[in-house]
Amino acid sequence: MDDDLLDPEDSFESGYADDGSSDDAYDEPDPEELTIGAQELAERHALRRVAALRTELEDITEVEYRQLRLEKVVLVGVWTQGTVADAENSMAELALLAETAGSEVLEAIFQRRQSPDPATFIGRGKVEAIREIVQATGADTVICDGELAPSQLRNLEDKIKVKVVDRTALILDIFAQHAKSKEGQAQVELAQLQYMKQRLRGWGGNLSRQAGGRAAGGDGIGGRGPGETKIETDRRRINTKIAKLRKELKDLRGTRDVKRQSRRRNHIPSVAIAGYTNAGKSSLLNRLTDAGVLVEDSLFATLDPTTRRTTTADGRIYTMSDTVGFVRHLPHGLVEAFRSTLEEVADSDLLLHVVDGSHPDPEGQIAAVREVLAEIGATKVPEIIVINKADAADPMVISRLRAREPHSVVVSAKTGDGIEDALRTIESELPRPQVEFDVLLPYERGDLVNRIHQEAEIGSLEHTGDGTLVVGRANADLASELTAYAR
Repeated sequence: MDDDLLDPEDSFESGYADDGSSDDAYDEPDPEELTIGAQELAERHALRRVAALRTELEDITEVEYRQLRLEKVVLVGVWTQGTVADAENSMAELALLAETAGSEVLEAIFQRRQSPDPATFIGRGKVEAIREIVQATGADTVICDGELAPSQLRNLEDKIKVKVVDRTALILDIFAQHAKSKEGQAQVELAQLQYMKQRLRGWGGNLSRQAGGRAAGGDGIGGRGPGETKIETDRRRINTKIAKLRKELKDLRGTRDVKRQSRRRNHIPSVAIAGYTNAGKSSLLNRLTDAGVLVEDSLFATLDPTTRRTTTADGRIYTMSDTVGFVRHLPHGLVEAFRSTLEEVADSDLLLHVVDGSHPDPEGQIAAVREVLAEIGATKVPEIIVINKADAADPMVISRLRAREPHSVVVSAKTGDGIEDALRTIESELPRPQVEFDVLLPYERGDLVNRIHQEAEIGSLEHTGDGTLVVGRANADLASELTAYAR
């Protein structure tokens, strides 16, 4: 039979993969199987701004415009102390902050001065130079590496003719992007309003008095008066919103305090992970507890604290909490707004201070973190320095850090190297129960045996014909219950 007479269905081949295909391109994980951190990371990457993407439309809205292209920025710094390397590291960090906020850095310049200029932050000659750079590059924004006074901000914008923001506003913008929880969003909004309150400004009629009479809504005779300026009205509304946010945070803080008191009542030790932003705190928490929180190579990727319960090798329960990252010159308003969150560090039994071993200035990171820890009253908490990213760090830098910080461990949260040593160090530093006991528990008191495993430190345990013989150390509450079975 000729091939032309074959049934078309016999010679048909599907262009789709068979049900049993093993093509890895289609073997994507079910979204429900992803960890919470992986889901948040996928959501964050679902819509990203793209550099060097242009459109012919010019009359589109600002929101659409910002989605179509990155903001083009010029960085400006004032170098008042330290070495040239310190100034360059500070500008490099500012560039990373700007990129995290969603911008493209075009130029970065800094000036050597004894102190910032009280009128324009930088010298008058530099202001003209920056204006020329902005005009030549087409930049949208100038970011200053410092906190600008309201008058400095106004003077720079008037002279450069583009938007000017300072380091504080930049960090607040990043926090606003990454805050997820209700408490975190309220904390960021509070810090933003406190920052904005001192920098309100208006132009022309915006600063004039509100008119009385018919112009004020037909109030007529008796309705005229001094009125309020527009800026006074804005300030009053901000004060009202600040009061409302503080009340909300006070209520949320009560919930956090109840959980903390519950852990204290049950004598559960707590370990807090703190450190510089992007030092690898979330990666370390995932390694130590399988928490599954978001991990991203960017500054302030996670802001909301995460607490996970875990156990020691001998079965004792303790908690481990990740906290917000720190940075040089962390705005005071943020420290105040996040105080309820940062109290997790001050009230912990042990602090894991994570340091990026591959950073150009790890000692500067340690100093910046300890400055914030002193501000929140956490200097008396026992501290273990965790030198992270050992796989990418210079061995000489690690040796220098270990010589400077003898109470330290070296790990790589990415590869898992050193994690076992870190766990052993953590367990050895956890607070030990104070009361020794030697008891013979009947087999019907398995509940007490279970509590001993979870809360006590077991020296020896033996099952005999008369019951379970246990020797160890326990807290006062558990020890009092065990006295009835003491040998």
